[in-house]
Amino acid sequence: MTNYFSDYANLCFEAFGDRVKYWVTFSDPRTMAEKGYETGHHAPGLKLHGTGLYKAAHHIIKAHAQAWHSYNSTWRSRQQGLVGISLNCDWGEPVDTSNPKDIEAAERYLQFCLGWFANPIYAGDYPQVMKERIGRKSAEQGLDVSRLPVFSLQEKSYIKGTSDFLGLGHFMTRYITERNYPSRRGPSYQNDRDLVELVDPNWPDLGSQWLYSVPWGFRRLLNFAQTQYGDPPIYVTENGASQTLHCTQLCDKWRIKYLKGYINEMLKEPLLSHMQMVTEIVVPTVCTLCVLIAAVLLISLLRSQS
Repeated sequence: MTNYFSDYANLCFEAFGDRVKYWVTFSDPRTMAEKGYETGHHAPGLKLHGTGLYKAAHHIIKAHAQAWHSYNSTWRSRQQGLVGISLNCDWGEPVDTSNPKDIEAAERYLQFCLGWFANPIYAGDYPQVMKERIGRKSAEQGLDVSRLPVFSLQEKSYIKGTSDFLGLGHFMTRYITERNYPSRRGPSYQNDRDLVELVDPNWPDLGSQWLYSVPWGFRRLLNFAQTQYGDPPIYVTENGASQTLHCTQLCDKWRIKYLKGYINEMLKEPLLSHMQMVTEIVVPTVCTLCVLIAAVLLISLLRSQS
């Protein structure tokens, strides 16, 4: 499948590369893998619990890397474009920020969500917590090898660095708390994570069963991605609110409020860099100038008195 996808990608590069300068190899591959091969809600409708989604994701990551290398070696010099991947993830906030287990569970939620695909691309391998948890539970379930596939050393080197930008999709936030699922319950993505997702009933309900407006989680996810993966260029590729009710006239004040809240949180990101620049450059410079001015004034005062 990776070779077929590479052929398809090269056909697209050849046909459209003179006009298209930003390429996304896959959009939300986590949902593709989970709902296509774990729950069966999406095509191809398979319910291979705790195995199918990891195998599908493994090949998606390798297909992405092969497409990136094809562009990098054949098309980039003449087309001057960029190739990345778009990953969707909600923000995971610990239920109790003073409880180490909840903090670890929230971190684990992000690694099983965003890190699952981003870590191989930016660091060369799956997150350590995924390898440890899935490997241990696989052994407890009587399996000789982990249900999480393994990249060879050559594949790790080949995959690492295959992204010119990180596409990030985000819609809402979940509260996360620890919950241990016994291995005897059988393999599944949910059991491997050992956590529970919760929502705050006070969050604005936009009408969809899964969607709530929690703008501050967006900022935290952006900060996480920025620091976790070495400050890559980030493009927000998915965000928005679904329709809550049928109407014949414009009636989307709730959507405007949602988008305004999330855009405002996103716009705070450059401010952080600006503030860092002020702290590291401007403040020391001003302090130095103040010392020099004070010295000049003191010398002038002493000369006038003498």
